Amino acid sequence: MLQTQPSRFGSILLLLSAVIGFAVALYAWLTPLTGVTGTIGVLGVAIASVLLALLALLLRGASHRGTRIFLIIVTLVLLFGIGFAAALLHQYIITAAMVVGLIGLIALSSNSVRPNHRARA
Repeated sequence: MLQTQPSRFGSILLLLSAVIGFAVALYAWLTPLTGVTGTIGVLGVAIASVLLALLALLLRGASHRGTRIFLIIVTLVLLFGIGFAAALLHQYIITAAMVVGLIGLIALSSNSVRPNHRARA
């Protein structure tokens, strides 16, 4: 299946935000004097960022309308959850990355799935 330009752009933005979120959360979890070193909250943000990357890959390959809508809603909830948790942890770079991910999700979801019409005999 050929990917259109908004779909490719949206999935790249969503994956980029997940990678940035994971990297910054892992840095904050491992580095002393960040204020959140070794806390469960920042570890949760790192794990949720990995889930966000998996959802982005699943969303890119989803072809059925119901599956796409479900994945878009779950991804949207995860984006808001990660952004809110990062704001509470004072990791505003992660929150900004989730805003970029939201832009990518909008670009990805604006691409409508073409119905698969098959000839009936």
